[in-house]
This record gives sequence, structure tokens and C-alpha cells, in this order.
Amino acid sequence: MPAIVLVRPQLGENIGKAARAMLNFGVSDLRLVNPRDGWPNPAAGPAASGADVVLAKAKVFDTVAEAVADCPNVFATTVRKRGLVIPVATPEEAARQIRATGERSAILFGAERSGLETEEVAIAGTIITVPVNPDFRSLNLAQAVILVAYEWSKHVDLAIPTESEEFEPRAPHEHLEGLIGQIEEDLDASGYFWPPDRTPATKNTIRTILTKPGWSTREIQALRGMIRTLVHPRERGRRSREP
Repeated sequence: MPAIVLVRPQLGENIGKAARAMLNFGVSDLRLVNPRDGWPNPAAGPAASGADVVLAKAKVFDTVAEAVADCPNVFATTVRKRGLVIPVATPEEAARQIRATGERSAILFGAERSGLETEEVAIAGTIITVPVNPDFRSLNLAQAVILVAYEWSKHVDLAIPTESEEFEPRAPHEHLEGLIGQIEEDLDASGYFWPPDRTPATKNTIRTILTKPGWSTREIQALRGMIRTLVHPRERGRRSREP
């Protein structure tokens, strides 16, 4: 079951309507990032029309990275790629990916007026775009959630099982964030980020490069070890003696 992550939702009514859409199709993991009016919100309950179990279990986070820290697969819903080189999928294709992997997944939905920021989209490995009328692309939050939840709900029992002896799970997102943070810190110390006004775009490019492969925890640990040795070669002998 994917986690539905509402990023900076503005109205309690919209959170309630999204919860109702989720429960219609068996999705109950709701996560909120910086809801504008705080949480709990008294306006959410009536709008949920009985989906109180989803609201009661909702978790609140300060950042998108924290909200998806336990999810190897992260999808971002947006109609614009915002200059990022990230694969694009329809809700049906994304649902197929989620069911096939059998791993924990998160789907990001942006604020009602502004959508997701570029830095938030860059956290995802895949963009979900709904094929709608190009002359009228306006979908409200609950509509977007229900489209994605519906596609996930179809043929859930037909998900392809994975043979454990041939499968190495993808690393949780917090492990990937650690790798990205380490690389950015070392590159910054080496003067890589120049000119300064290009730094955010460069960091987004680095993030998309590292997000695409779908590293396992073992692979991320190996990469971090190699980078650490290249940057601090004299520390290798000392580290080998550490417990």
C-alpha cells in the first residue's frame, strides 16, 4: 500500500476529502508535511465522510525527506518536469511499478495552489502525470488522490511475488539522503559548486543521478565507503581498527 503524502495542504476540508478518496480504494497511510492550518484540523472530519480511521492515523512531518524516509520508492505528482531529468509515468504505470516491487512507496501531492516545489519533485524517482485535457489541466487535490489510489487498487492481488533469494530490497530514502548529503558536503569542500547561483540546479542534477539507480542499503554503504576513502585516504587504516 502506498503512502499518500500531502505537502503543505492548505485546507482541512481538502485533507478530509483526500482521506475519503484514499479509503474508497483501500489506502490508509496518510502523511502530512507542514499543513498550513496545523493538525488535527476540525474541518477535515466532516469532509472525510466517515474516513475517520485515515485521519486518526495521519502522521505529520516537517519536511518531505522525513515523510518519505522509510520509502525506497518515491513518486511526485506534477504536470511540469521543472527542468529535471526524471522518468514520467501515468497513474496506471506508477501503480504497476508499486505493485511489482512490493516495497514501501510514497506518492507526493503538492499544495492546492502552487503544487510541489522543484526541490521536492527532485526527491522522487518518478513523476506521475495524469493525461488530461491540455487546455484545462486543473485537478483538485482529492481528484488527483483518487485517480492514483484507484489505479493502485486495481488487481492488487495480482502483484508479482518476488523470490527473496534473488531480491535485494531498495534502501530506505533516509539512506539515500545520507549518500547525497555526503557527496554534496565533499563537493562543496572541494569548490565544485561554482558559480554560486547555479548551486541549487547542480544539486538537483546530482540528486536525480543518484536517485535513478535504486540502490540497496549494501550498495549505498559501499559507495559511501569509497567516497570517504577517496576524500580522506589517510584515515583508512584508523577506520579499519574501529569496531
